[in-house]
Amino acid sequence: MSLGQIIREKREQLNLTLDEVSNKIGFSKPYLSTIETGKVKNPPSDEMLTKLERVLKFEKGLLLHIAHMERMPSDIRHGYESAELENQKWRQIAKNILGKKVAVSRLKRVLAANKLKLDPEKQTLASGRLVPVINKVSAGYPTDFNDLDYPVGIADDYIRCPDMHDPNAFAVRVVGDSMEPKFREGDIVIFSPAAEVHNGDDCFVRFAEPHETTFKRVFFEKGDKIRLQPRNEKYSPMTVEGTRINGLYRATIKHEIL
Repeated sequence: MSLGQIIREKREQLNLTLDEVSNKIGFSKPYLSTIETGKVKNPPSDEMLTKLERVLKFEKGLLLHIAHMERMPSDIRHGYESAELENQKWRQIAKNILGKKVAVSRLKRVLAANKLKLDPEKQTLASGRLVPVINKVSAGYPTDFNDLDYPVGIADDYIRCPDMHDPNAFAVRVVGDSMEPKFREGDIVIFSPAAEVHNGDDCFVRFAEPHETTFKRVFFEKGDKIRLQPRNEKYSPMTVEGTRINGLYRATIKHEIL
C-alpha cells in the first residue's frame, strides 16, 4: 500500500474531509489530494508528515518511516525489505511456538538476545515492493514485443505493490478491450512468474517465434495445445501449439486507471 493510500484510508476511517485535514495541518487541499492519489512525484516534507501523524492519529514516526523508505533507491530498498520479510517469518515461527507454551522462558531469552519482539496485536504497514512496468501488453491479438530479457533491472516506470514477494514480478499496461470487463485499457496488471498457472487463469503469454505477446485467459487442451480465450465475447478464441509459447505468467494484481 502506498503512502498516499495509507493516508487516505486513515482519513476516511476518521470521517474527515480533505478540507478539514488541510485546514488542520496548514497545507493546501489540492496538494494533499495529489499525495493521496499518488500524483505527486516526491513524498511530502517531514513537517507535513508529522502534522498528518498527529491529526490522523497515526503512531508517531510511522508516516515518516514509510516516506523515507520510498525515497530509497530501489536496489537498497529491495535488500532492506528482503531482510525485514525474513525477520517477520522468524517472528511468526517464534510466536507460534510460544502459543503452544513450549519452553516459553527459554524462547523469550533467545528472542531478547536477538532483539526480536513478539506482539501479535501489532501489524506493520508496508509501502510495498517496487515492481517494474516493463511494456504494454495487447488485450487483443498478439503484437510485437522486444523485451526478451525481462524482468529488467531498469524500467520506464515502477509501481508499488503491497503483499508481493516475488522478486521477478513485473507489470504491464493493458492495450485494447478484449479482456473487458475485468481488465480495461490503461489498467496496470502485475504478473508473477512464481505463481502456478491453472486452466482459466488470466495470463501474460509470450510466444517464442515470432517474438509476440498477448494477454488472455489460458486453457490447456489435448495434444499439447493451448486455447487463448478473450474475456470480451465479441472476440474469438485462438488455439496454438504449446511449443509456440515460451512464457505463461499469471495475473495476480490489477491497478485500475481512473
